[in-house]
Amino acid sequence: MSARPNSYVRRFLLENLDIRGAVARLEDVWGALRAGRDYPPEVAATLGRMSAVAALITGNLKQPGRLTFQIQGHGPVSLLVVDCTAELNLRAHARVDGPLRGASLEQLVGDGRLQLTLDVEGLEHPYQSVVPLEGEDVAKVFEHYLSQSEQQPAGLWLAADGDAVVALFLQKLPGADQKDIDGWERAHLLANTVREDELLGLTPEQLLGRLFAEEDVRLYEARPVIHHWPPDPGKVAGMLHSLGEEEVRAILAEHGAVEVRDDLSNHTYRFDADDIDTLFRPPTLH
Repeated sequence: MSARPNSYVRRFLLENLDIRGAVARLEDVWGALRAGRDYPPEVAATLGRMSAVAALITGNLKQPGRLTFQIQGHGPVSLLVVDCTAELNLRAHARVDGPLRGASLEQLVGDGRLQLTLDVEGLEHPYQSVVPLEGEDVAKVFEHYLSQSEQQPAGLWLAADGDAVVALFLQKLPGADQKDIDGWERAHLLANTVREDELLGLTPEQLLGRLFAEEDVRLYEARPVIHHWPPDPGKVAGMLHSLGEEEVRAILAEHGAVEVRDDLSNHTYRFDADDIDTLFRPPTLH
């Protein structure tokens, strides 16, 4: 019997209130996302919170799809990007361009914007939305976005440390007022009592049992979140080939090698003169 994943999304339903929710937790995936990267703690925590939100929202999509979030701004952190496939295969990257001025989202990214791209099978083009950042932290930005995009009130609570990042999500469903006119307000107030140490230290069963002790909570099975983006030198070679031999050889002459960095998947590809010769003059088969 395989061990339960320590990076997962677990959906739940407050059945008598018509309120849905989910808990996302990243442990091994969170470690993999930071491996070999020297992010300042403030940047790592912000990227971790975004990663948990991306996994949580992707795991709650009505129709499976690939979700990409980008926060761009003019602060010392010019880009935060998280990409999550329909299989909950997650990758992420932050670009730090200068010394930090503080830990808040505004101090990190400045006057930023949030871009969402959703690619669902069957759509001719991915859905894309760009909105200004509204909220003082990652939780408030995405809480506002979710409430606006789904036209239903939502709550989001996030926590991050060196070992894990956790997201708790709550959303009112259209029929909630018919079941209990005060249900959403009561559930949101209860969720608002959650502490970061509880998010990080309790299992979903313990967390929801503490927050909603008087409610009937249906907790669904965990969906594993993974980070599996192995190197793909063939794809990079194809990209170089499409640039053309003249341009690639000019880069080789200037730098002594051609290096391609895939920040999102965290791989660096290096092609020396022999590699470039092979790329543009492959051996003849007899």
